[in-house]
Amino acid sequence: MRNIAAGLVLALCVPSGVFADPATECGGSSQVEIGACVAETLQRVDATVDIYLGFAMRSAEELDSVTGRAVTVPALEAAQAAWSAYRDAHCDYVGATFGGGSGTGIGIDSCKIELGRDRAKELMRYVQ
Repeated sequence: MRNIAAGLVLALCVPSGVFADPATECGGSSQVEIGACVAETLQRVDATVDIYLGFAMRSAEELDSVTGRAVTVPALEAAQAAWSAYRDAHCDYVGATFGGGSGTGIGIDSCKIELGRDRAKELMRYVQ
């Protein structure tokens, strides 16, 4: 019986954390507070992506040096430029789905946070 109760609690509680978005993480009692929190979170995520990109770039430079081929750095630069363009375009689309409502900026920033977190993880996969 305890296992059933524990499973039920997990089933009801875990999804809320799994599906939380950056705006929900911020809490707050007004859109102004949530917007400020999301904007600060986006700054931290962007800084993290920049740091991780630096790690990945150093790894790419080292690989190019070891192999005597200058292909990894240009490939990473192209990938980062493409990702940045995708993030901006996709999050503009997400913002458009708000229909011009007052939460548009929060929606755009939340989108950029989610994609930035994913990008940071992806960049670290290739750091040697």
